Amino acid sequence: MRFLLLLSAIGLSLQVSAQTAAISKWANHSLLHEKPLEQAHVGISIYEPATQKYWYQYQDDKFFTPASNTKIFSLFTGMKLLGDSLPAVRYYENDTAIYVKGVADPSFLHPDYTFQPLLQLLQQTRKSIYLVPAVNLNKRYGPGWSWSDYADDYQPELTEWPMYGNVVRLYHHGDTSHMIPALYDLEATADRTISKVSTDRDERNNLFFLKYNPDYKEASLTEVPFITGAEQQLRERLQDTLHKRIGLAVNTGKVAFKLLKSIPADSLFRPMMHRSDNFFAEQTLMMASAAMWDTISSKKMINWLLEGDLKALPHPPQWVDGSGLSRYNLFTPRDFVSVLTMLYQQYPQERLWEIFPTGGKGTLRNYYQQQFVHAKTGTLSGVVALSGYLVTKKNKTLVFSVLVNNHQDTATNVRRAVERFLTMVWKDY
Repeated sequence: MRFLLLLSAIGLSLQVSAQTAAISKWANHSLLHEKPLEQAHVGISIYEPATQKYWYQYQDDKFFTPASNTKIFSLFTGMKLLGDSLPAVRYYENDTAIYVKGVADPSFLHPDYTFQPLLQLLQQTRKSIYLVPAVNLNKRYGPGWSWSDYADDYQPELTEWPMYGNVVRLYHHGDTSHMIPALYDLEATADRTISKVSTDRDERNNLFFLKYNPDYKEASLTEVPFITGAEQQLRERLQDTLHKRIGLAVNTGKVAFKLLKSIPADSLFRPMMHRSDNFFAEQTLMMASAAMWDTISSKKMINWLLEGDLKALPHPPQWVDGSGLSRYNLFTPRDFVSVLTMLYQQYPQERLWEIFPTGGKGTLRNYYQQQFVHAKTGTLSGVVALSGYLVTKKNKTLVFSVLVNNHQDTATNVRRAVERFLTMVWKDY
């Protein structure tokens, strides 16, 4: 028996060595030393959980800016700490009033979600409603975010009580423009020099601008973040929505708040990963923090994870936000392989395959049409990343991470080069 086990181990070792040699040859001939990656900083890690062997490693211990691959760590946080359903609000009731405290749920009044238990609670109650300020240690933007992106839809402000996804939705058709919520001012002007609708917001005020060409009749929808402000501005938004007076509670004393549940967690995780939703990823860290300590702090949440469940990561990362918008984030490919392996070991494959986009879907809609990967993309200027799972033609499940920094080509060309490389792995194994 010992002899057979020894032969099996030797055979497995030889097989992995052959795989490593072949993959290394492909990488050298068709990826690393050819355009568009020959002058880029590249890291690759390919691992097989079943055998606990690395098939290929190239600079997978080097640190990279991972862009939206950071959302994989946010997903790990949410799946570990939020349970089957998201928290909607903490509330306390007595005979005459209901006190409510935000817990960072991004689904409240978001048009993607018709299930609104918090809205039902607030609409149906005949009691007085009081807003209790949450302990929120986060700033409205993450560390290192670009301040000039304040009017871009991918960078809404972060708050303890989001409403409408913290954006106004500007609708235009023909000569008619309107926005939801209609709480703020909108200036719509005709401009025959432009070919499509353009929108903007005043840097310091909730004043929105829309320009359109009256000769074009196509309908348009644009999302622009609004300034969330402090508790008083949140109170005004709630009053405008509920058509009820909302009080502001300064001190509730020592009372036991209940937790109202919101939407199923995976109904948030799927769009977070499929369309790379920055807002959902950031609020996931904030919800997890609120669930743990009744205090919202992404920094505290990250540190708790790195000192606990993620303490065994091969290379302690510099992790600063939930979305990957910040270039302060620094991770190694082997870190991503490690956390992806944890997810694979802890949750059903069917669930992960639903949450991670595959070929032809989400951010991978133009790639991997054979649908052999389930992975998260990442893109910033000079950055292309892809980390996830690869199922080979022989039905071997691999965990991989390919991180590219400092390239000077188009993101599309880099993605195609990575796609060709991973397709070789898929076809031959």
